[in-house]
Amino acid sequence: MRILHTSDWHVGKVLKGRSRHDEHIKVLAQVVEIARAERPDLVIVAGDLYDSAAPAADSTRVVTRALSALRQTGAQVVAIGGNHDNGPALDALRPWAEAAGIVLRGAVRDNPDELLIAGETAGGERWRLVTLPFLSQRYAIRATEMYELTAAEATQTYADHIARLIGRLSESFAEPGAVNLLTAHLTIVGAASGGGEREAHTVMGYAVPATVFPPNAHYVALGHLHRAQQVLSPCPARYSGSPLAVDFGEEENVCSVAIVDVSTDKAARVRDVPIGSALALRTVRGTLEQLATVNLPDAWLRVFVRETPRVGLREDVQDLLPNALEVRIDPDMMPSRAGERMAQRAGRSPRELFGDYLDNRGIAEDGVRELFDELYDEVSSHS
Repeated sequence: MRILHTSDWHVGKVLKGRSRHDEHIKVLAQVVEIARAERPDLVIVAGDLYDSAAPAADSTRVVTRALSALRQTGAQVVAIGGNHDNGPALDALRPWAEAAGIVLRGAVRDNPDELLIAGETAGGERWRLVTLPFLSQRYAIRATEMYELTAAEATQTYADHIARLIGRLSESFAEPGAVNLLTAHLTIVGAASGGGEREAHTVMGYAVPATVFPPNAHYVALGHLHRAQQVLSPCPARYSGSPLAVDFGEEENVCSVAIVDVSTDKAARVRDVPIGSALALRTVRGTLEQLATVNLPDAWLRVFVRETPRVGLREDVQDLLPNALEVRIDPDMMPSRAGERMAQRAGRSPRELFGDYLDNRGIAEDGVRELFDELYDEVSSHS
């Protein structure tokens, strides 16, 4: 059977105040075109469909239309909730999804059997898929308790909880005759983060070893880390990565979806198909004169400007580079902290403290001190 594995769409993402709505439409349209060309039997979306737990109506429309379009290619479609998604809200869409022939699993609920999906390809090949939406540490204990674990087991670590859940859900993998699949939204120990993930959910407390996966799984479709990569595991396991770079920390990522060919008697073979519909994210550095030579009209820019800090510098950079979403002073241009004379508050007037502030940062704009004096006098006279 053939699988199209994608994840971490983050629809609704706003980058430094700039909406990426149109980019998401183009990116997901390209994913649908790949599905039409590759003709997968199954599409797996491994979490973080949205960037926010409270997506706007436009974002919901983009996601539901993309899922419907993927289903219309003839593939069976399964999507799970990620840490950015509102799991119960996704589950509330299940009546719509079921009517459209789409499987949504937003959160771990009371019935563990609903997290095991079974299907059959048009060619008669049977498959079963364990779906594990993102579980916070807070709810992992409750989830394990629901599955009749002992009190001692329920006090183990987050990784142990995940291992027990997967073990319980994948018990049917011992039965022959079907392709065993698993999808989860997790951080795996040793995997490389993409740069834009929510840090609180990628720290070691949330990282689990790949040994949580059963050796008799034929393929594990992972979401959460935005960089496409293979994971060292007892079974074939992979992050598809995000189909677009969601933050400047991801500008070196190669955005793609994974095409997986797998059967009960052949190891999974994976191909990454690049996605190039979104604008690139690029970081540039230089003086204003050097930045004037930059020619990247089809990219969002983060700029480190090598100039002395001054009023209006950001505006000058953005006049040169209208696509500059973030403008910072290059750290090398900031005064050395070792040479700074820190202003002492005790016994110093506000005028003296402000003067030290300007001196320590090399700001010598005409009229700034005089303006401060006027404002300070005005405020003082009304206090």
